[in-house]
Amino acid sequence: MAEVLDSTKNWPRHAMAVIGSSLGGFYATWLGEHLGCKAVVLSPAVRPARYLVDHTGEQTQWHDPEQHFFFDPSYIDELMALEVTQITRPERYFGVIAKGDEVLDWHEMTEHYRGARIKLLPAGDHALSDYVEEHLDDVLDFLFPNTGPARK
Repeated sequence: MAEVLDSTKNWPRHAMAVIGSSLGGFYATWLGEHLGCKAVVLSPAVRPARYLVDHTGEQTQWHDPEQHFFFDPSYIDELMALEVTQITRPERYFGVIAKGDEVLDWHEMTEHYRGARIKLLPAGDHALSDYVEEHLDDVLDFLFPNTGPARK
């Protein structure tokens, strides 16, 4: 995160935003809090260290089990250090959360982003497989309010 902060140090905070999905949503939340910018979180992990503690050591890539990587136990402590216990400015956040998420608990996600703009899907999946067709316009409307059809 130090590298991200360094690489964005000259970005205009009032005009920037971050978007992240799953673990990326966790990072986007941390950045939103530390940079004071808007953040869009898609199926965001709220406390990933809790889920990943059982997956240290050698792992296989989800999309390609032939590829391996090593998840060092020290990463758990790093994730815990980045946990945002409560968002401070809910109006800066927009979440797309699916009740059908097979990986993360939608209750925990909606509770963590209480007061934020949330698009809670009655079904769906963790990958938000229909993101482009069904949710991208809502994300753009949040990021660029009052631009309407002109942006399309």
